[in-house]
Amino acid sequence: MAKNVRVRFAPSPTGPLHIGGVRTALFNYLFAKKHNGTFVLRIEDTDQNRYVEGAEQYIIESLNWCGIPFDEGPGKNETFGPYRQSERKHLYKQYAEELINKGKAYYAFDTAEQLDEHRKDHEANGKTFIYNWHNREKLTNSISLSKEDVEKRIANGDDYVIRFWSPKDEKLHLKDIIRGDIQIDTNVLDDKVLFKSDGMPTYHLANIVDDHLMEITHVIRGEEWLPSLALHFQLYDAFGWETPEFAHLPLILKPTGKGKLSKRDGDKLGFPVFPLEWKDPKSGEVSRGYKEDGYFPEAMVNFLAFLGWNPGTEQELFSLEELTKAFELERVNKSGARFDPEKIKWFNHHYMQGQSSEKLAALFKSSQSELSDIDNGYIALVVDLIKERATFVSDFWELSNFFFVAPSEYDEKALKKAIKEDTRALMQELISVVESADDSTKEAIQDVVKGWITSNEIGFGKVMMPLRLALVGALQGPDVFDIMFMIGKAESIKRINQLIGTI
Repeated sequence: MAKNVRVRFAPSPTGPLHIGGVRTALFNYLFAKKHNGTFVLRIEDTDQNRYVEGAEQYIIESLNWCGIPFDEGPGKNETFGPYRQSERKHLYKQYAEELINKGKAYYAFDTAEQLDEHRKDHEANGKTFIYNWHNREKLTNSISLSKEDVEKRIANGDDYVIRFWSPKDEKLHLKDIIRGDIQIDTNVLDDKVLFKSDGMPTYHLANIVDDHLMEITHVIRGEEWLPSLALHFQLYDAFGWETPEFAHLPLILKPTGKGKLSKRDGDKLGFPVFPLEWKDPKSGEVSRGYKEDGYFPEAMVNFLAFLGWNPGTEQELFSLEELTKAFELERVNKSGARFDPEKIKWFNHHYMQGQSSEKLAALFKSSQSELSDIDNGYIALVVDLIKERATFVSDFWELSNFFFVAPSEYDEKALKKAIKEDTRALMQELISVVESADDSTKEAIQDVVKGWITSNEIGFGKVMMPLRLALVGALQGPDVFDIMFMIGKAESIKRINQLIGTI
């Protein structure tokens, strides 16, 4: 790739950034980094009625949390700024007028009521109303009206739109990196609105002008923009500008595989669809986020990369650097990718194992009030023993509470299984064995207890089950001797005594 690669992620600040948007941003980021290019953030806020306070900041924080920050955008390396469309609105009118002067666009004065009437009239005859070559000469626009009439209407302040003049009987040959060659018959296209008399462009015009002025070389966006490709391609052609390369990413589907993933699916099945927690400024409704639910950003990025892309190898676990090296748009699938909430948990479990026990201990301590006075080093040792059975830091307390507090009750089933007629006598004997043991290492305790069991020819289960029950309150948890070493000899004896008291 000879030219400097420049890609853009251009979300609308109408609410929180959906997981599908994060995936689009990620693929743009990976492509840019792979080719030493620039990842641009542009905020498409031309629709001021749908603008939501705080949404832009949320988008930026989400990208930062995922570890895929933009290189250029609002408040950062503003070489081609401004990066908010609302601050660029002075630019678009001249381009709309340029198209009129070239005969590639025209003024249309049809009122909403007139267009509605045409629509109803067509429906009554079983047809669909399309504003294009077959009827534009009969409608109220600068094609059917005289030049004087058009000038008079504009001078009078009549409402108008500027429509693109879509050609008749032409075949467009378009290229998409993911979908290959696409052929479109221009006869089925409508004359899309590019500009409104309120001085605001539609998305189509603003998008093309901004991409051109910002020197965007590759447009990587969601499949929902595929129907706009023909118009966007024709606009580049009409302006005489170089067309960027396009790549339309597949949809992210519901876990069932049927239909596009929505917030409702997450609410129903109990998983977030947003990277960070979002509080709606109007309703006050709070939506869950992956960060707050205890996911690591690396796990989310690794998971999202596989929604629609695969490296062509068996490898599933990739760091961001490895993803950047392996990523190719040609390896992105056309068909939709099913969202699997269990798979992202699998990734999170893996990334949990890769974190240092010290870092996890700090997260655990800050989330559990019972640990506020406990030494960080001790918590890290506990985390080391239990983390392989955890998916989230929020699982830690259930897996390890007995390292910090003695059990206050015992599991019913475990009691029936572990307590036999001779258990009380054996446990009393075990206390004196433990008292005599050196507890400076786990191995020292283990050798003494196991030696006593073996030399007295006692069945291991007869001692080990009630001992585990005394220490943990259930028949689960890590190695019994790890627990005894961690809580110490005195606490171990105290817990064995407590169990004896209940027999």
